[in-house]
Amino acid sequence: MRDFLTGLARMRRGPWEMVASILIGVGVVMLMQPFLLVAYTYSFIVTLVGTVMFIIVSHFPE
Repeated sequence: MRDFLTGLARMRRGPWEMVASILIGVGVVMLMQPFLLVAYTYSFIVTLVGTVMFIIVSHFPE
């Protein structure tokens, strides 16, 4: 956990790609769930933010 937080603070690719991937996954789950309209409403934005974030952090150093 400490290495993960250190990687986030030092702007390393691995931890930030994991955060972006989790955001993409959460957005897809929000899109497919039938229970909460609010979650469905924001699912596209969450997925889009995760995708753009993944593209940006893929240029970070290892």
